[in-house]
Amino acid sequence: MDRREGRAAAPTTPASPGITPAELSAAGLAATGLGHLRAERYLEAQVCCQQALALDPGHADSLHLMGLLSIQSQQYDHAIEWISRAIRRDPRPEFLVSLGRTLQFQGRHEDALKTFDKAVQIKPDDAELWKNLGNALMDVKRPQDALLSFQQALKLNPRHWNAAYQCGLLLREQGQPEAALSYLDLAHGLQPDQLSVLELRAAVLFSLRRFDEALADSRRAYALDPGNADICNNIAAALQWLGRDEEALPWLDRTLELRPDYIAAFSNKMQALQQLRRFDEAVAVYHRLKEVDPDNATADWDLALIQLLTGNFEAGWAGREARWRLPTTYPEIPCPLWLGEGSLAGKTILLGADEGLGDTIQFARYVPDVAARGANVVLLVQDPLLPLLSGLSGVSRCVPISAASTLPAFDVHCPLCSLPLAFGTRLDTIPSGTAYLSPPPANRVKAWEQRLGLHDRLRVGLVWSGNPDHKNDHNRSSSLRAFSAMFDVDATFVSLQKDPRPDDRAVLGERSDIVDLTAHLTDFVETAALISCLDLVITVDTSVAHLAGALGRPTWILLPYTPDFRWLLDRDDSPWYPTVRLFRQGASRSYAEVIDRVRAELAAMASGKRR
Repeated sequence: MDRREGRAAAPTTPASPGITPAELSAAGLAATGLGHLRAERYLEAQVCCQQALALDPGHADSLHLMGLLSIQSQQYDHAIEWISRAIRRDPRPEFLVSLGRTLQFQGRHEDALKTFDKAVQIKPDDAELWKNLGNALMDVKRPQDALLSFQQALKLNPRHWNAAYQCGLLLREQGQPEAALSYLDLAHGLQPDQLSVLELRAAVLFSLRRFDEALADSRRAYALDPGNADICNNIAAALQWLGRDEEALPWLDRTLELRPDYIAAFSNKMQALQQLRRFDEAVAVYHRLKEVDPDNATADWDLALIQLLTGNFEAGWAGREARWRLPTTYPEIPCPLWLGEGSLAGKTILLGADEGLGDTIQFARYVPDVAARGANVVLLVQDPLLPLLSGLSGVSRCVPISAASTLPAFDVHCPLCSLPLAFGTRLDTIPSGTAYLSPPPANRVKAWEQRLGLHDRLRVGLVWSGNPDHKNDHNRSSSLRAFSAMFDVDATFVSLQKDPRPDDRAVLGERSDIVDLTAHLTDFVETAALISCLDLVITVDTSVAHLAGALGRPTWILLPYTPDFRWLLDRDDSPWYPTVRLFRQGASRSYAEVIDRVRAELAAMASGKRR
């Protein structure tokens, strides 16, 4: 039957109930069928399609509608066949979009990408088509190209909410939180109550350490979805970073009510209780966590830190070995691990840095004891510490981590932070000689004396903040503005602060009462030489605190209410460093009151210096 015969036969086709004479064309039937589809009257829609195709077997809209009905019934092969026939008759962008989505349902992402790309070529001024192309590019793991597609969609339609959201999502995944935030702000402005935007923006603000804003967004998200355990946990995490651990606890309890096996919430609750010094409760949470996740190494690590902080060294050093079940930068070493058993006489041992710079300095004190057991010691350290530790007593060779591939042969190895375990260290057996680092070269010390000039007043070195990436930095670090409360004391204040943060750098530029020669601190030996010219170092818990203590220099360390394990609790001295004095926060967890105490002690010291 040719097309004319088909049209002649059309009037004999029985009409569906309710179909008007005006709808007895293929176009009318297709339009009616589409209405049935949108109203989820699928059988009626199919009848209309069949009648339309009986009138015109090549009617593109009816072919497309049959494809949509096949998608609805998850008959994707049939859908592709129907929609492809429609495209051959009329390659409209909307038909290509339907085909692309069907291919995505089948997991044929490369084919879907080609289909969406063709739609964009046909109608390049359509923002929605660019958005679809962006989604297809994400499916094939081409995030940068996807970002460009979403940005093009926004250029064509600045109010395209989904494109703005996807830009924020991709930029966050690409490590560009500031850029991500601008798009998420746009998406939030377009649709203020979108849960997905609030959650993602809170996460971005959290990564930018804008915790108050992250908390506000998380609270708004909670109002929209109060049964979401992730949101409850995020609120708690923001409160913890703001030092509001007591407020975080009910949110963590709520999280665990909603999801009793939520490991991160257990861990956060354990941390919050630890910060509040409610150690027995923290240990109880640890046991609950282990019931849910018996192999959780992070929990074992956290328990070990509590044990060390409270003076239970025997359990703590052993428990700290759980770190080997966590991600580590320590190299894989095929030779045996030495933990104190077996003779070292005549053997070569590798002692390798396995944690931070301060840890390496602190536990390098054990190197002479290892050498005293008859071992030939190869010391593997972070590159910045190589000049400082090369001359350490007992070291036969010091190698930077960057040259770890060229290590000499050795018989056994021991990570530096495992040496306290190897030596069975207890509070009364800590190797704590006044100074175990070699004095810095005399010529470097002389150079610093010349830079500093006349020594007619007390010289005080200052470090007010540590590594911003440290997980406890928000508790450990202070600011130069806070430290400036002591600058009215009659002393010469010298900055030891490398890489000050933007706010501190601005304050430093405004003050003429602090000497800043840190551009000359090219390595730890230079820092040691400068410290040797000072009467006192005042620092928060950083690697400089360990350096000054290991040099035997008078050092005052400002500590948070719940400090790192090595500083123990409720004492103003350190069994690790005899020349160190500890100034601790009280329960208010404020550095202001600590700095007031330091200022009073410093004023008394300066007065004694003058006399």
